[in-house]
Amino acid sequence: MKVKKRKRTGQLAYIAPNLLARNFRSEKPFEKLVTDITYLPFGQSMLYLSSIIDLFNSEVIAETIGQTQDTQFVLDTLKQLPDLPEGCILHSDQGSVYTSYAYQHAVKEKGITMSMSRKGTPADNSRIETFHSSLKSETFYLDEIHRTTNAYVIQIVEDYIDYYNNIRIQTKLNSQSPVKYRQLAAL
Repeated sequence: MKVKKRKRTGQLAYIAPNLLARNFRSEKPFEKLVTDITYLPFGQSMLYLSSIIDLFNSEVIAETIGQTQDTQFVLDTLKQLPDLPEGCILHSDQGSVYTSYAYQHAVKEKGITMSMSRKGTPADNSRIETFHSSLKSETFYLDEIHRTTNAYVIQIVEDYIDYYNNIRIQTKLNSQSPVKYRQLAAL
């Protein structure tokens, strides 16, 4: 029996080394960031959430909701980042949007060092995977929302991120919200 050869299509992907190596501790803001995309299948059509979290305080510092998960979608999220300190690491999986030339170029232009999970290893990016799971569990699944309008899905996600950043306390942050923890650390 012959082994079938697969023809590669599209551009060659750049795979960054796994600099994070599951070390999710960060001593200062904007030192280590994680990013990912999650599905939001609760509206009239499939929606996607692209988000970036600061590992210092688990704050969602950028997010975009859209109907397509293409490179422009993640670039829109990346553009929301403030000026970052030198040596900032942005960790993602090896999805095609993150390995694309346009995304890699934009990351370098911002002075960010890219890091990527090993292929097929979601635990390498578990902090943002956990956030996305919490978002769905504490909103859509808890309230048993299976089908609604896209506008309501977007409103639920935006409200949850505001709640998560500003109100929801976290034990690992001395029982403070992510924003409060960052503000107190700046003093």
